[in-house]
Parts: sequence; C-alpha cells; structure tokens
Amino acid sequence: MSSDYESSLAFTADEIDLLGRTADALSAYMGKPVLAEIMDAEETGFEWVVFATPLDIHDDAADQVVVQIGGAGARLLGSTGGMVIADGDVFDCEYLWAIQLSDLEGVRFIKLDQSGEEIAWTDSLRDILPFALHDQPAPPDDDEDGDDDGGDDDDDDDDPLDSGRPSEPRTLH
Repeated sequence: MSSDYESSLAFTADEIDLLGRTADALSAYMGKPVLAEIMDAEETGFEWVVFATPLDIHDDAADQVVVQIGGAGARLLGSTGGMVIADGDVFDCEYLWAIQLSDLEGVRFIKLDQSGEEIAWTDSLRDILPFALHDQPAPPDDDEDGDDDGGDDDDDDDDPLDSGRPSEPRTLH
C-alpha cells in the first residue's frame, strides 16, 4: 500500500474537527452525550467514525444496535458530551450511524445507518452531516457613515428584507 493511498483513507485535521463539532452539536441537540470515535484503518484499510450514545442503566439493549466506544488508545472526538472519560474506559452505546472513508472516484465519504446499509455517499463531508456547522460571520458594521449610495435612505429602511445584510446561517437541516 502506498503512503498516498494510506493518507487518502485517513481523516484530515479539518475533517476530524468537523466530526468532533458534529458530536458536540448532537449532544446539545439530543440532551445527552453523543460519543464519536475514529476507528483505525488497520483492519479495514480505511478509517471510519462511529457516532453513538452511552446506554443508561435503564435502557434495554435488546431493542438497540449496541457498540462499544472507548478503550485503551481510543480516538474520541469533541468534548464527549461533557463526560469525563479515562483512557481505557469502555462504554456500551446505542449505535446511531457511521461514516467511512472511500477510495472510489468522486466519493470520499460513505454514511452507514443502524443496519449497516450505505445511505449516502459524497465527496463533501458537510453534505452528510445532520447539522450545517459554519463559522459565524462577523456582524455587519452599524456605521451609518459608510453609506455610499448617495440616495435617500428613507425607502430602504422600510423593507427589512432589503437590508443588504446576509441572512443568518441555519444550524439545523
């Protein structure tokens, strides 16, 4: 296996950051910890990440797809839903979904549902995540002296849709 092949089937630092922020956003949205762990490419030839929620002692594991998250050297992403996890801790979790890397032309990411079925494939990670995570743009300047249209501003102020400001980004799909 060439190093180009191996590196193309490993998550980049930006992708890891985005996956971690997705786990954090899911934790906030669901109101419970969502853990994301990158699985090593050693067995499969490609890295993949699994998203799961730790089972509560009252949860019936028989009705859920259960995976184990954690263990020695686990590559957990994000803030782990606020959980304090020591190296070596292992949690039984409800499997939510996974994303694996692919070497197919035009397909870098493949999303898998709870039954292991491929449900989405794309070259852009953002296309298959449940949240649109974008950096917040800087707020527009409120400097009234910066108007350069030279016209009467009375008509422009009446229509809030014609303010010239970009709309606020959405955070949920």
